[in-house]
Amino acid sequence: MSADRPLAGRDPKAQLGSLRLPRAARIRKTSEIRSLLKRGKRKRTDHLDVFFAPSPASRSRVGVIVPKHRHGIIERNWLRRRLRELERTCLLPALNAAGLELDVLLRARREAYGVPFRTLEREVNMIREVTCSEG
Repeated sequence: MSADRPLAGRDPKAQLGSLRLPRAARIRKTSEIRSLLKRGKRKRTDHLDVFFAPSPASRSRVGVIVPKHRHGIIERNWLRRRLRELERTCLLPALNAAGLELDVLLRARREAYGVPFRTLEREVNMIREVTCSEG
């Protein structure tokens, strides 16, 4: 069997399992998001509002809010995917490595729609450093 051909019957989503944000690491419920918006500390960058507070789930969790700001669903999904990727690769591993149990919520500001990925990455890394040093 050729190594470049996918195996028959293999679930393509199973191959992506390690690339996904684990379900237990996501803030999903509206009530949890509202609570975090009320009780959490807020840090602002040029393109993001970041809310963080101790996690009631005894592990670090992350979430994303991308308001419409008069943009279509394609642009919103594109920005949401970028922010989730930064949470998965930059923010969550740093929180876990520091032994912190925080809920962190990234909310895109109107200005976030037109910026390059590297700019968002720099801002998330800056937030990561501040959050991990305060935690």
